[in-house]
Amino acid sequence: MEAIFAATLGVLIASGVYLLLRARTFPVVLGLTLISYAVNLFLFAMGRLQTGAVTVIGAGAQYADPLPQALVLTAIVIGFAMTSFAVVLALRSVGETQTDHVDGQEPAQ
Repeated sequence: MEAIFAATLGVLIASGVYLLLRARTFPVVLGLTLISYAVNLFLFAMGRLQTGAVTVIGAGAQYADPLPQALVLTAIVIGFAMTSFAVVLALRSVGETQTDHVDGQEPAQ
């Protein structure tokens, strides 16, 4: 299971970096979103999730750590807000420059 999880994180990060290196604004936004999803999954996995564990503290010595879950929940909310802001900023940039290139200029052909 760890190998599948690591491969999933690798694919998400690689796809995000590929999209970040494109010269268009919307693939850059999608790349940032994919990387943030990968980071959220990584943080969530650091909580050592277990099935049948006590929620906080109980009779058993094994309990689920609530901190990674709280961090991921906060990161999801902040990531959604930042993605919304980046999309609006990209739309404004397209409206102002009439191109969707990151630097605002069409490449020389």
